Amino acid sequence: MRLSKHQAEETEMDMTPMIDVVFLLIIFFMLITDMTQQDLEVLTLPKARTAQPDEPDPKDFRPVVNIRQGGDMIVKQETVFMSPADGQPEDLRGIRQTLANFAQLMEKEYDEELKTILPDEALLVRADRFTPFHYVQQVMTLCGEKGIQIWKVQLAAATLDEGKGAE
Repeated sequence: MRLSKHQAEETEMDMTPMIDVVFLLIIFFMLITDMTQQDLEVLTLPKARTAQPDEPDPKDFRPVVNIRQGGDMIVKQETVFMSPADGQPEDLRGIRQTLANFAQLMEKEYDEELKTILPDEALLVRADRFTPFHYVQQVMTLCGEKGIQIWKVQLAAATLDEGKGAE
């Protein structure tokens, strides 16, 4: 009996699906990286001699209000307050509602002195270095209103460059 010899055939692997998967992963990670920065507007922060590095836990809820140089207030890339034109009254309803929503989402703690439950997380206020302070003051005043009562507020600042003084 004669056995036939089977010759091994070389098979070529199609790399197209592998390349497609790699491109999809690259796009996915690019989108995820961009989404983690959606809270932060491009602002020129005021400089501080001493500041703590900002290293929040990405899993924690972190409310952020950005205030542009002209006074517009941005939250998650949405304008919640527009600086009024000269002579126009200020409409704080948008920022007031946003702060109330933040207060609802924050963890709560019972305050013995006030005998009430208050939000126990900090609101980060990022204002441009040239923003008039009264816009920051408006946010801080709204934080004290009934129904909001956010009592922890952090102000963002940039550190001075090594060897340089205040500008």
